[in-house]
Amino acid sequence: MNRQIPFSRRRFLATSAAALGFPTIVPSSIFAKAGRPAPSDRITVGAIGWGTIAGDWTPNFFANEKCQVVAVADPMKEYGHYGYQGERTGGREAGKKIIDAHYSAAANKPVKACTAYADFREMIEKEDLDAVQISTPDHWHAYMAIYAARKGKHIYGQKPLALNIGEGRLMSDEITKAGVTWQTGSQQRSEIYFRMACEMVRNNRIGKLKRVRVGLPGGHSNWNGMADQTTAAPVPADFDYELWLGPAEHMDYRPALLPLNWRHNFNFSGGLITDFGAHHIDIAQWGMGTEYTGPIELKNVAGKLDSKALYNTASEFNFECVYENGVILHVGSPDRALLPEVQAAQKAAGSKKPFDHVGILFEGDAGKWIYVNRGKISASDPAILKDKITPNEIHLYESKDHTDNFLSSIYDGKPTAAPIEISHRSITVAHLANIALRTGSSSLKWNPQTEKIEANEAASKLLSKEWRKPWSL
Repeated sequence: MNRQIPFSRRRFLATSAAALGFPTIVPSSIFAKAGRPAPSDRITVGAIGWGTIAGDWTPNFFANEKCQVVAVADPMKEYGHYGYQGERTGGREAGKKIIDAHYSAAANKPVKACTAYADFREMIEKEDLDAVQISTPDHWHAYMAIYAARKGKHIYGQKPLALNIGEGRLMSDEITKAGVTWQTGSQQRSEIYFRMACEMVRNNRIGKLKRVRVGLPGGHSNWNGMADQTTAAPVPADFDYELWLGPAEHMDYRPALLPLNWRHNFNFSGGLITDFGAHHIDIAQWGMGTEYTGPIELKNVAGKLDSKALYNTASEFNFECVYENGVILHVGSPDRALLPEVQAAQKAAGSKKPFDHVGILFEGDAGKWIYVNRGKISASDPAILKDKITPNEIHLYESKDHTDNFLSSIYDGKPTAAPIEISHRSITVAHLANIALRTGSSSLKWNPQTEKIEANEAASKLLSKEWRKPWSL
């Protein structure tokens, strides 16, 4: 359980508070439940990063009466090409305009509700924040999370959790030590079909679990429409590129990297293995009951990547994870071994509609299975999904709203739907696959207790990475 942390007296603009009808902010010491906000006391949130995912997700905070978004920080002032088709504008000024517009509409008059900052540290120091939402490239997640936790801020951190296994371990330890509320943006844990599938599997509705197959997207998506602009170019106006790089290894600015296509370079992320693997591998481990451990071996690792290219993450991949209980987790991109086997299972079930290329397939004994993806669930026998879980069986954590779950946990101090240690264990599987691919290792021996790779020095060196000076904590 999270340690209760006293809420500071918040520095609202008087005109904004009055215009919006927000309650008067008073010291938390007067509340009967010291250390947590009263229902009439809104949680103040600062948005770190304003790009594609922040534009998608921050409105969920707007819509919740438990909080108010009061600040945004991003080293980019304002710039186009954000969004999944490059159709949006990002940067701190873009975020401020959206936040101000939302609260102005709520007040039915112009309101300056948000302050914009280039540096997240300045925002945290100057604003009376209770929580932050971290929506930045992966190479920043650990530094920002630790910085915020040490300042006593509750944290909603987008996935994937960290750039590497070492950073994930450090994050989990620091968040636990600080006692702040943490929610990973693994929102599938708050979607009914995923929880339903995992509960069915955990309660043996498909018999003894034998194998789990996870299909992930492959390739290198051209999210910003500039994938061909790979040579060094002038930095856009009003963009602090050095601040954006932060603790990452220095690399000249290239339009092909920003925004969002940085996900295909190991200096900033782990490609689609960590991007979508953070979702589906997490659900696989949930259904397997291995949330706090991991595989003991990766085998049959194969894939396609070009270490000399700007987009050097794997475009094709396939690997199997062996768990101590004998269950096999098989992860692959559609053009690898996963899809044909999933289609075979579909055909055996007599279904006319093929499975999606991505998703999770839980296979039990006697040919029973459950398949789940976003908005979809099916089983080898429809009766499996109608067999209700009884009160004495395993009931998994239930959340129907990922953002509200985070905010409610700040109030009551209870664990969230996606705690940091669980997220660390899930993304570790994806990081191990990338390590194997980058070192040309067809197999890796992994000790989930010590979190060490056995008998592979080259692979072990990739468990962590030093931050670029002068960045340190």
